Amino acid sequence: MKHNSGSCATTRHIVWIDATSWGGVPGTGRPLVIAMTRHASVLWVDRPVSPLTSSGRRADVSHRFAPALASVGHRVTRLSPVALPGFSRPGIRATTTSLVGAQLRWALRRTGMTPCAVVTTQLEVLPGRQDGAVSVLYATDDYVAGAGLMGLSADWLRARERRALDQADLVVVASPQLAEHWSELGADPVLIPNGCSPPDPAGAVLAPVQLDLPRPVVGLVGHLSGRIDLRLLDSIADAGLSLLLVGPHDPRWEPARFAALTARPEVRHVGAVTAERARAYMAAVDVGITPYADSPFNRASFPLKTLEYLSAGRPVVSTGIPAARWLRDDLAGFCQHGADQVLVLADGPAEFVSAVRRVVAFRQPPGRAGGGAADLCSAFAARHSWQRRADALAAAIGI
Repeated sequence: MKHNSGSCATTRHIVWIDATSWGGVPGTGRPLVIAMTRHASVLWVDRPVSPLTSSGRRADVSHRFAPALASVGHRVTRLSPVALPGFSRPGIRATTTSLVGAQLRWALRRTGMTPCAVVTTQLEVLPGRQDGAVSVLYATDDYVAGAGLMGLSADWLRARERRALDQADLVVVASPQLAEHWSELGADPVLIPNGCSPPDPAGAVLAPVQLDLPRPVVGLVGHLSGRIDLRLLDSIADAGLSLLLVGPHDPRWEPARFAALTARPEVRHVGAVTAERARAYMAAVDVGITPYADSPFNRASFPLKTLEYLSAGRPVVSTGIPAARWLRDDLAGFCQHGADQVLVLADGPAEFVSAVRRVVAFRQPPGRAGGGAADLCSAFAARHSWQRRADALAAAIGI
């Protein structure tokens, strides 16, 4: 889609409307916005809450009846908007966009910002166009396929997709599958996948966590939910390999089977940890895994964990979702030899365990400074840093 980005020549402000809270669980938005501050100041807009929103769903947003503005870092201002109770329910949700839009205009007046772009990463709040600003839809997931996960109507989300497309000057997508989806809807999407935090530029080695598990250790870091193929985790433990699970467990997901898995002596589940601690766990394992089940939502996703493992110097075994195949193709152009020391794709329990064993054969003792497969992993990850993603987004917008 064509757009006029002339206002960006003199104005360096963007609005970023996200599906999460700035202080919540880190997703794709926060690291990308931090990287975007090289190009512009950012007004980040949290997912709205109501005075009745439960503490568990409001992350770090306090109970309040009015919107709040706060500086949360270099060139980032955060708007925490307020909506009516039940704002995601049919009928009431019709008010949410207008309320958030009014609070956004208030925040722009208070901050003196005149945005050259408004980036929206979700469909629930579509505030319409801002004068002189490029309207950007950044699709990070298949919203319709994830309707059940979000507790929303698939038909309503389809209608919101069409409205978002009508409003957008530019559609950016995070995965090859999403590019196909939005192309079928009539867009000309720009592919900007998820990225990762680069290794320490000074060359410091991340100190790994000391594990009380026999080597080799297979690690899975992230939310443990129905997106994971539990058969693959069982097969790893059945093969006698140590398995480290880092992240919160969705209690609705196979509670009995998950409890049986984590009760095994070769399996450890450490629960939710900070982002820094998660990277230390990644550095402690011998291989990271992305064992996503084959589902429409997963096929459209671009897992953060795959690149974060690589950035920590750990090779990866992943199921063959389209994003993993896209990374594998890019890896083939990056190195003619050693690709199997970096990323291997496998589907099904037997094939997955076999791939893990092959990758482990190339392993380097966790925490050792440089050399071999670890350097190859981190060098490939550096091609996919958040800063490179931000540079690509800034170029697409016209900043």
